[in-house]
Amino acid sequence: MIKLFKASKVTSLQKKYDKLMKEAYDLSKSNPEMSQQKQLEAQEIQRQIISQPL
Repeated sequence: MIKLFKASKVTSLQKKYDKLMKEAYDLSKSNPEMSQQKQLEAQEIQRQIISQPL
């Protein structure tokens, strides 16, 4: 049951990561600086995902 909660946390982080990457892509055409900021935020989320124990 504990793994179920950890998997849901990873799933929610993955959704945040996907959302940030989509926003970064959309902004890349109009505002490259904001796009870069969104990519940095997404990288931080990715680090959190990787650091989660299995």
